Amino acid sequence: MNVIVTGGCGFIGSNLVERLLEEGHRVTVFDNLSTGNLKNIEGLDVKFFNEPYEKIPFLVRDIDVIFHLGIPSSSPMYKREPHLVGKAINEAITILEYARKNKCKVVYASTSSLYNGNPTPYKEDMPIYVTDYYTECRYAIERLAKLYNSLFNVKSVGLRLFSVYGPKEKYKGEYANIVSQFLWLMERDEPPIIFGDGSQTRDFIYVKDVVEAFMLAAEKEFNYEIFNVGTGVAYSFNEVVDLINKLLGKNIKPIYKPNPIKNYVYHTLADTTKAERILGFKAKVSLEEGIKNLISMSEQ
Repeated sequence: MNVIVTGGCGFIGSNLVERLLEEGHRVTVFDNLSTGNLKNIEGLDVKFFNEPYEKIPFLVRDIDVIFHLGIPSSSPMYKREPHLVGKAINEAITILEYARKNKCKVVYASTSSLYNGNPTPYKEDMPIYVTDYYTECRYAIERLAKLYNSLFNVKSVGLRLFSVYGPKEKYKGEYANIVSQFLWLMERDEPPIIFGDGSQTRDFIYVKDVVEAFMLAAEKEFNYEIFNVGTGVAYSFNEVVDLINKLLGKNIKPIYKPNPIKNYVYHTLADTTKAERILGFKAKVSLEEGIKNLISMSEQ
């Protein structure tokens, strides 16, 4: 395949780029380096452009699949700059327009945050209650993808990602997953800070599993689909701290602070039935195994 990865210097995007290259695909990366870093693709045989997506038709030809991950991926980003909503939606339209004109497929990153306000486990057919700028943006992109399929037969798959952690995440800084943030602190013998009592839970999924879901979505034939990409298992923040302590051989106590966030989501959990049945995807890496992998990488 000849593919484009937007956000290919980012955390998930760079892991996807590695996998694509391992399988012999030709990869072009577009990234504005806002949360990504060129070091994430250092030494990899890719074409790289720090250019707006409007330039894609002039820079790349004969594309089979666009993996669209270059979308601001954290709610605080939109809260600080609400105009990101319009920018991200317009960029998605640019990608879909390219796909329409060039008859290629789009596989894009959506989010489990769309389920906020629903009971767990989260299923793809649940109603969407927009709770912030971020969820409005991602839901609008899903609806646009549906529209482009209905009007122009543009094939697309949206992956509602749960709490993704793994290697190549350090350049996300404050936007990194709490698994990674807790691990970085505890490796330095510093206590992690937990807002609330630590009983909140997340469905944590290792990035290599997420990459597998992207690959399956690209390889299989769909007109328009949405899939959950999670493990179907949730861990509390306290359990994450306990697990990291166990694997590091330490006994670091977290610091608990009052939770200042309005509309805070206390629990997430994916129903993975549809992804297993239709996409053929099931996460393989347990949280313990994923953290072990990160620890071993940091020791190298």
